[in-house]
Amino acid sequence: PSTVDLRQVTIIPHNEWKRIRDSLDNLTRKAACLRAERKAKKEMHFRSQEVVKHWTNTYAGMKEQKLEAKKKRDEETEAERQILDVEEEIYKQGERKKAIEYAKQYQFYQTERVKNFHSGLLLSRVMKERDAQIEYQKNKIKSDKKWEEQLKLNIEKAFKEEQEKAEKRRRNRVALANDHLKQIKEHEEEEERRRKHEEKDAEEIKRQNSLYELEMRKKLEKKKEDISESRKLFFEHMNDKNIIKAVELQQQEEEDEKIRKFIKAKKRLIQMGKEKEAETHRLMEERRERINNFLSELIKEKLDNEDLIIARDIAEAEAEWEKREKEKYEKNKAELKAIAEYRAVVMKNKEEEERQRKLEAKEQLLAIMKADQIFQEHEKEKKRKADKEHREVRDAHIQQMAKNKFNAKQEKQAELEYYRLAEALVAEKEKEFQDYAREVIELESESTNKYIYPLVKAVQEGHGGGRGPVFVDRGGLRPSYQANDTTGVQLPFYNSQGSKYSNFQKSKGRLGFTW
Repeated sequence: PSTVDLRQVTIIPHNEWKRIRDSLDNLTRKAACLRAERKAKKEMHFRSQEVVKHWTNTYAGMKEQKLEAKKKRDEETEAERQILDVEEEIYKQGERKKAIEYAKQYQFYQTERVKNFHSGLLLSRVMKERDAQIEYQKNKIKSDKKWEEQLKLNIEKAFKEEQEKAEKRRRNRVALANDHLKQIKEHEEEEERRRKHEEKDAEEIKRQNSLYELEMRKKLEKKKEDISESRKLFFEHMNDKNIIKAVELQQQEEEDEKIRKFIKAKKRLIQMGKEKEAETHRLMEERRERINNFLSELIKEKLDNEDLIIARDIAEAEAEWEKREKEKYEKNKAELKAIAEYRAVVMKNKEEEERQRKLEAKEQLLAIMKADQIFQEHEKEKKRKADKEHREVRDAHIQQMAKNKFNAKQEKQAELEYYRLAEALVAEKEKEFQDYAREVIELESESTNKYIYPLVKAVQEGHGGGRGPVFVDRGGLRPSYQANDTTGVQLPFYNSQGSKYSNFQKSKGRLGFTW
């Protein structure tokens, strides 16, 4: 400080210094405030999303809770249903084992071939008994009344037993038919429950799909709104930039106007200084002229002493004038240097602000280009996923077609295998029946060979136990045809031996025709 010339220092008031500093830092502070405000809004938005994400009173939270509750209820219901199904399956398995054991035994003895065979066996025994009774009657001379009554009672008893057995067989057939109808009804009810459950699940899936589509539409609308909001914010930002630029231009013009006014004032001051200097020079010239005139007069009056006094005064006046002119020149030089430095600082700040504005505009443009690139990549990814899904659907269709073709082939093979197994089963049942019939025939033939013809005829009638036509391509199977009523008995077989009414005219009269 000791080396500073206080006469060269420019003193500026505090308010003026604060105004200059604010004018220089105004744009930077505004840009920093805008960036801080945008950053605070973005952070607040992220915090809001994090807070709302775990709320339960929103649509998304309520939907997630409902789905979780439904899933939990379905799991509990499914667990209870599985336990009941296991218990019911164990019970039904035991019942099925009992029914199968009974059905196997009952089925063999209730087939028509076995029944016919047993009928033939009964017929052979009856014929044998009848011949024995006839032989006994021939050999008996006296009739025994008591024996005849006992025989009559035995016959009535046997007939009554046969009726009871027939009635029991009928009741068993009715019970079996009712059981079959009950099972059919249970199966139909189970199928109806399953169908209703599937319809309910389909409605639920449809509702969930509609909710999903609604949610996706909302997300798409929200995305469009975000894009429009971003575009609006970008345009607002560009508008703000233009406004800031206009303000900067206005401030620059104001600063330039102030600089021009300052330079004009400086020029005016310099001009005034020059005019004052010229006036001073004129006055000095006039004074010098007056002094010269005065000296000339003094010279005339005084000689050598007066000349020395005048020379000394002139030298002092000239030294004083030169000193004053030098001070004015130095002062003007310092002022011009301060103006140049201030102008250089202002120009440097303007250049820095312009460079910062261009850098921010470039960053904004890069951010927009990056966002556009991310959007394009997202669209490409969506298109790639859609193409992949289309290919998967097409491959699934091709696989389904191949699977259907393979299933059709498998069904055909299964049908052929079923026919082969059916023929094998028929052959096995025929072998079982033939073994059983051979044992019975051998047992009956031990007593006599005369009455085994009904047994041999029953064995040779063909397997199947029915009364319908024989299926030659099914190994000689003879099917049964049941009546379409609650009894389910087999339809009778009538073998006509010819009409008693061979006369056509008598037949017309019997039927009531008169022509």
